[in-house]
Amino acid sequence: MTTSSGNPGFLFCLSGAWSGAMSKDSSDLFGALFEAAPAKSMMSRTVPVLVPMPAPRAYSYAVPEGLAVEPGSVVQVPLGPRQVIGVVWDGEDDGGVDPKKLRPISHVFDCPPLGKHMRDFIDWVAAYTLSPPGLVARMALRAPAAFDPEPMIEGLRFIGGQPERLTPARAKVMEIAADGLSWTRTGLAHAAGVSTSVIDGLIAQGIFETIFLPPPPVVAKPDPEFTASRLQGPQKDAADEILADVRKGEFAVSLIDGVTGSGKTEVYFEAIAETLRRGKQVLILLPEIALTASFLERFQDRFGAKPAEWHSDLAPRMREKVWRQAVTGEVRVVAGARSALFLPFEDLGLIIVDEEHDPAYKQEDRVYYNARDMAVVRGRIGDFPVVLVSATPSVESQVNGQSGRYTTIHLPTRFGDAALPDLHLIDMRRHAPERGGFLSPVMIRAIGKTVAKGEQALLFLNRRGYAPLTLCRVCGHRFQCPQCSSWLVEHRFRNQIQCHQCGYAERTPEACPECGTLDHLVACGPGVERIAEEVERHFPEARTIVLSSDIMGGVKRLRLELDAIAKGEADIVIGTQLVAKGHNFPLMTLVGIVDADLGLANGDPRAAERTFQLLSQVTGRAGRTGLKSHGLLQTYQPQHPVMQAIVSGDASAFYEREISERERAILPPFGRLASIIVSADTRQDAETHARGMRNAAPQVSGISVLGPAEAPIALVRGRHRFRLLVHGRRNSDMQGFLRAMLAQSPKERGSVQVQLDIDPQSFL
Repeated sequence: MTTSSGNPGFLFCLSGAWSGAMSKDSSDLFGALFEAAPAKSMMSRTVPVLVPMPAPRAYSYAVPEGLAVEPGSVVQVPLGPRQVIGVVWDGEDDGGVDPKKLRPISHVFDCPPLGKHMRDFIDWVAAYTLSPPGLVARMALRAPAAFDPEPMIEGLRFIGGQPERLTPARAKVMEIAADGLSWTRTGLAHAAGVSTSVIDGLIAQGIFETIFLPPPPVVAKPDPEFTASRLQGPQKDAADEILADVRKGEFAVSLIDGVTGSGKTEVYFEAIAETLRRGKQVLILLPEIALTASFLERFQDRFGAKPAEWHSDLAPRMREKVWRQAVTGEVRVVAGARSALFLPFEDLGLIIVDEEHDPAYKQEDRVYYNARDMAVVRGRIGDFPVVLVSATPSVESQVNGQSGRYTTIHLPTRFGDAALPDLHLIDMRRHAPERGGFLSPVMIRAIGKTVAKGEQALLFLNRRGYAPLTLCRVCGHRFQCPQCSSWLVEHRFRNQIQCHQCGYAERTPEACPECGTLDHLVACGPGVERIAEEVERHFPEARTIVLSSDIMGGVKRLRLELDAIAKGEADIVIGTQLVAKGHNFPLMTLVGIVDADLGLANGDPRAAERTFQLLSQVTGRAGRTGLKSHGLLQTYQPQHPVMQAIVSGDASAFYEREISERERAILPPFGRLASIIVSADTRQDAETHARGMRNAAPQVSGISVLGPAEAPIALVRGRHRFRLLVHGRRNSDMQGFLRAMLAQSPKERGSVQVQLDIDPQSFL
């Protein structure tokens, strides 16, 4: 690392604009994060408490006599007529109010307090994203039932003696329990191979005494020595480089930039093993829940136990256990989605961000943050290493590596010398599909050859459902969502047409609701279901699987399908971007991109980067075990720089061009962006408020406000949307500018809502 511990310029990943990105007050806050707080006793009987609501600061509460609290204590306090969870925050309460006039803290939970690093992290995220600190703290307190210890479990211990009648079953139980160890009733019955009634009979005769046992851990502790490292050559060199940072135990950011199948996961497993040896905890961030199952198996193969999981699909009871055992230190490794970043670990020593380029790390609800960037912040505050991993790193991370802020570790070859797939473009102007079809004859022939060899083919189209638009051939009526400005997507498997913005759905009609004509509704364009229909027409004997995030049966069904593909129980797979991320399909030797141009057809400044990343990741699913493999990309723009970069395998040339264009346009990471979304029940209210905000913008050199303009998706869930885009240079004080703008803007009235998005990833 080239920056010193006190230099806030380390966070170049935040659109390259950390220095000057915050107001003076916020900069003072940042400086305070790295100074040791003076020791002081809690003599005052008034404390600030941060409650999980959109309030700008902590509230003052009185501490009743005999109640001990400290900064970080999780408490229950009255708020209006309700009792809510809160956290005692840092600093003296300077409200000057007599504690007798304040409402008292109701309860202190028997829970380790949130540590200083965690509280500093919450303050930092709130200041950077301009979010109420209570809403950020709420993300760290999402398991209220875990704040008190789990109840003890009733157990048994053998104390000796003989039962009145010694049966073979009873003798077996007594033989197993004779070592004096403690057992649960069902556990002992299972170990002895008897029914629980046998155990109950021995308890009744005083052979066992009842004891109470601590609740079991959610997962066994991983063993860093369970399997020896098998890394060789570049992979071993990469692991050694990361291990040097782990052994120092200081903040550093490493970027593992390796082609698909290069052994990146095995490399960072060595960093995890060393962190565990040092007695520290590890957080592994993954972009998709669907990746978790295969990752857990690989982790277990290396460490002899699975990591704890943390994601939205986890059962509430399990979430509570994981939260409690992370804060007490019983859980040593957590693998989870972006929200896992806000788990209050006891002693976190390493964060891994796998697929660091993935847009799924950006949260766009309530608190807008990028988990990749905030992982770097948490590592900096906690003074421990962070490892970013990707086959196609983000432009921001590439620039950080080039500037020396990150240590870039290249893995240019696949593990075990497996060859990368041969990639070719199919010019759809010359090799057009048959009428009514979407697959070129070149693609169909390649699929046939692959299936004939007993190998697997993957067809990728990043579009769910059967068709993106349904219209009437008689009157031209188009099916549009009644709540959003988007077309209803036909899902033929479900016999529904559905809005992918708000989730509105209705049964697919048989007649046009406008003119009443029967059998004249036509599907326009392909989705994965329509491609599956075409594949089945050409290859009726082939085993076909469709993978999409809206698959019936949810995550459980999806994991079963992925497992079936890995075992070779499918010949042709048709999928959306879900199939692009981290899967290992041993028999996959052909990847076909149905519409390579799809991601380029919008005004997103990251369109080229995301298309390159997505298509590179998808084609990388082929040939990972050494079989000769191919990738075919159907395109109407074969000369486009993105297409040429993919088939040539020259990623460095693509990044060089993309970085140069960003620098010329002063776009991230060379400039700063913030998005303001104004929504209301009526178009007029949204537009009027947005124009009022634009007029309130201060005149500051280096920062400009674009808009307001109607958002590309102008209506979502019945709310009209207008957008303003704030653009500044890298050293701009974007947060200070936005604070001043908000202070002078009209107050939100009626249905008007304003959302701020620092470093936006979406421009819809």
